[in-house]
Amino acid sequence: MAPTQQTVQVDGHRLRLSNLDKVLYPASGTTKGEVLHYLTQVAPVLLPHVANRPVTRKRWPDGTGGQMFFQKNLDASTPDWVKRRSIQHKTSSNDYALVNDLATLTWLGQTATLELHTPQWQFGRTGARLDPDRLVLDLDPGPGAGLPECAQVARWAREILQGMGLEPYPVTSGSKGIHLYAALGKAADTRLGSDAVSAVAHELARYLEAEHPDLVVSDMSKKLRAGKVLVDWSQNNGSKTTIAPYSLRGLDQPWVAAPRTWAELDDPDLAHLTADQVVERVATDGDLLAPLLEGHRAALEPTPERLATFQKLETYRAKRDPGRTPEPFGPVSDAEDADEHDPTFVIQEHHARRLHWDFRLEHDGVLVSWALPRGEPTDPARNHLAVQTEDHPLEYGSFEGSIPAGEYGAGEVTIWDAGTYDLEKWRDDEVIVTLRSDRRGARRLALIRTGGRDGDAENNWLIHLTKAQPGDGRQDQAGHDEPASASTRRAGSGRRAEPEQAADPPQQAEPEPAAPARGPWRAMLATAATDGELREPDEWMFEMKWDGFRTLAHVEDPATVRLVSRSGQDLTVTFPELGALAAQVDPDRLPVVLDGEIVALDRAGRPDFRRLQQRANLRKEHDVARARARVQVDLMLFDVLQADGADVTGRPWTERRELLESLVTPAPPVHLPPVFEGDLDAALRTSRTLRLEGVVAKRRTSTYTGRRSREWLKVKHSATQEIVVVGWRPGRANAAVMGSLLMAIPDDDGLRYVGRVGTGFSERERREITARLEGMTRKTPAASGVPREDASDARWVSPRLVGEVTYADWAEGGDGASGERRMRHSVWRGWRPDKSPEDVQVEHPGQA
Repeated sequence: MAPTQQTVQVDGHRLRLSNLDKVLYPASGTTKGEVLHYLTQVAPVLLPHVANRPVTRKRWPDGTGGQMFFQKNLDASTPDWVKRRSIQHKTSSNDYALVNDLATLTWLGQTATLELHTPQWQFGRTGARLDPDRLVLDLDPGPGAGLPECAQVARWAREILQGMGLEPYPVTSGSKGIHLYAALGKAADTRLGSDAVSAVAHELARYLEAEHPDLVVSDMSKKLRAGKVLVDWSQNNGSKTTIAPYSLRGLDQPWVAAPRTWAELDDPDLAHLTADQVVERVATDGDLLAPLLEGHRAALEPTPERLATFQKLETYRAKRDPGRTPEPFGPVSDAEDADEHDPTFVIQEHHARRLHWDFRLEHDGVLVSWALPRGEPTDPARNHLAVQTEDHPLEYGSFEGSIPAGEYGAGEVTIWDAGTYDLEKWRDDEVIVTLRSDRRGARRLALIRTGGRDGDAENNWLIHLTKAQPGDGRQDQAGHDEPASASTRRAGSGRRAEPEQAADPPQQAEPEPAAPARGPWRAMLATAATDGELREPDEWMFEMKWDGFRTLAHVEDPATVRLVSRSGQDLTVTFPELGALAAQVDPDRLPVVLDGEIVALDRAGRPDFRRLQQRANLRKEHDVARARARVQVDLMLFDVLQADGADVTGRPWTERRELLESLVTPAPPVHLPPVFEGDLDAALRTSRTLRLEGVVAKRRTSTYTGRRSREWLKVKHSATQEIVVVGWRPGRANAAVMGSLLMAIPDDDGLRYVGRVGTGFSERERREITARLEGMTRKTPAASGVPREDASDARWVSPRLVGEVTYADWAEGGDGASGERRMRHSVWRGWRPDKSPEDVQVEHPGQA
């Protein structure tokens, strides 16, 4: 057993952990030491969901059988390094903990804090209270109802939220019911405060009650709740909180507020999860709620969502009295006006308590501002510290004068330089601009956030004079420069930033003489890796595996792109936005053929195969336009088959990769995903953290064969399998609508039956699939080995359509005597219109 007391270092902070063997959960015998271990294991997925939110804590110092202490305000015993923010209530001001790091989370575990409750809003970097970035519905079962009833209400709510442009994510609360979260960052075109979000949630709850009065209630009265599910909308109120995802509950056992998949909610045996179960799931699946986080990370992006989630001048005005300082207090300008002129910049020399320069960029109707203690850098090898300060009104760009003594920023302000700028990149952690002024000329600068999250360091950036400057032709063709290097990002992670020399931009690869172009081109395919096959990491490079439609992109001239699927279908009219690729290929290197994957990204920037289904099989212009308004697609490029009209497939992968980077200047919707350098385990950890499908290992020396090869190996996190649909069985509730699909896989004797899939479909999809299969009926099954129970009410169809499922494992069919194998616990993922039945093969032949 671990000692009952020990002193540990966490994130540079010293903590004394005591009473580690004290039992906090009597029913399971779970100790404080085990609680701390759980918090350490889930910290990577828990912390992003509570960061920068005021935390209300529930403590059980004597275990869950003893007294509970409810705490908001931090007391005198709180370590001074715990980050905090104040909230002024009606009668008092409370200091709330911000649980932004593992050290603070560990301290809470030491104090026997089991439950963390947070609101749906967070503080901005400068202390301003932001508008809510997520909507939550608490589905609370009354007496006589349980999780199955909550799951049904969740499915109904999901349909409504999706119709509003919101994608909900379910969490079993660990207590009684289910929470549904939906990110607001990508859905709101106008500012929505907590009152407005509460009103929307309340109206949604009323609608559900009106449509399903036998199961749903929206009124808080307990007498109305017997046998029903309360849709509690009130937790969107700015003063209310909800149990945080991945938080423990203070009950008899260590139940957890656990994110779940929608497929799990279809399970009639759905149950709450314990801490051990959640740890196993996180190791396998990563954070199922990761899409909620994009709104948090977009705090500097030039989007309507940014306008809707940041009260721009609140902090600026709170620090100044208009009656005592000549500084402007002008209104926030309309961001739409920015389209009428080039954005402006100003650098002001500020003789305050310490001399510094204020660097300000016009963006989203305000001047986003940094203080430069050493001024603008003049040497690419020497970075300067830049500390982000509060946004300023646009009128400040022409301000010169004296700020009176005793006022914030007291001192003399003069304009050192001013003009307009060209924007190259504006992200949460990196901004690249080219300044243009008559006074000091043009220069290209990059601001890089250094990653500090504690105390004042959270606003620390570096400002860097790039090696590539206007007119010198040194900027690389990918539109990136040395500030994105890992070494530069690491510099200055603390309060005192030490500059590092940036790396040189990558050298471009020039094509060598090659054989004339050939055709038709065929995509090279990866084979499933076997155990031990990738033990020599020096022989392989790893790429993330993208979950979408494979395509070969033909660019014949600077205005024409032709997209061809693996099965030879022309996808050009289906995905017209990818015609942008033509302008992003070096016009002096045409014609080219590039290999890539078409994906539909979710709100967190991760490929979502189900979203991509909404764009599949569309040919008519109005159908494509309507689907495109809902779902945009991106193109991930990873290889090149032809350049300068010459066949380059015979070159090794390393040369083709360099050639690809020299051919294409990436910009959305076209991307060149980076190659991962490292071993397989590290690549898989990265892929799992990003919640991608897996990785593809490519031998450095591999040529492009245009067929399936063991020179490219794929490793997936979960088992997926392409299947051929050979029939369907009617649903129990409605025999006219598909209840499950019957699946087969080709083998040496034709098609072999491998089971049925009945989960993973929405009701709308079931109706659409039924209609699609009606014109494909046949009298007999096209597959062998169909068991009697599956064939009894089957409707057989011609084996022309390919789909994809996930599954748990393979098992013996029937009584096992026949040797037939079936997929267990299959879940539908969607159609594969890019593939034909002949393309389907067993992904894991050792199992099947």
